[in-house]
Amino acid sequence: MKLLLTSGGITNATIRSALTDVLGRPTDESRALYIPTAMHGHPSCTPQMTWQGIAGQGPAGRGLIDARWGSVGVLELTALPSIARERWLGWVQEADVLLAAGGDTMYLCHWMRTSGLAEVLPELSETVWVGMSAGSMVMTPRIGERFVTWPEPRGDDQTLGFVDFSLFPHLDYPGWDHQTAEKAAEWAETLTGGAYAIDDDTAIRVVDGDVDVVSEGRWLRLGAV
Repeated sequence: MKLLLTSGGITNATIRSALTDVLGRPTDESRALYIPTAMHGHPSCTPQMTWQGIAGQGPAGRGLIDARWGSVGVLELTALPSIARERWLGWVQEADVLLAAGGDTMYLCHWMRTSGLAEVLPELSETVWVGMSAGSMVMTPRIGERFVTWPEPRGDDQTLGFVDFSLFPHLDYPGWDHQTAEKAAEWAETLTGGAYAIDDDTAIRVVDGDVDVVSEGRWLRLGAV
């Protein structure tokens, strides 16, 4: 699986170019599945925001759906355990890109494991995972206790570990004094591995284990990355 891990989605030309590069084709020739699941678990997210994400409208909808896809479907992970695996597996295998919305990282992680999607992802060598905020953080090994809001049944902050670094999103977001570089440094000190802090104009591209940062904004490398 190829990864494009973002804070705010496809927000500028540089990130869009990186997306086209990892896809190997224009977005309007690509089949996408949108995963809104993380939004259900976060206390700040509302049903209206979930609809905005799906519709590509409003603050919650900018950056993923509005990237002009050839086709878009919705993959709701909480529904997958109630239907045959063969049914949804075909949908996932046929998609060129999986778009994971922001929200609560641990809630998303729980349902990726419970639904069976997490175990399928390593088999999808040509599929691109585009994460937005929590949709990106879920692919890291840990998110740190400061980002845990939903009480994951396992009782820890461990996520899926598709990459070997952690991620601090929304760096310097206007009006969010809890997302500063100083707060990112404090957060990184609670982790055992390396990390990146990225703003909404930055993405991290991971292809065949190679990691590079694409940005029109600000980002920081923290710890031993």
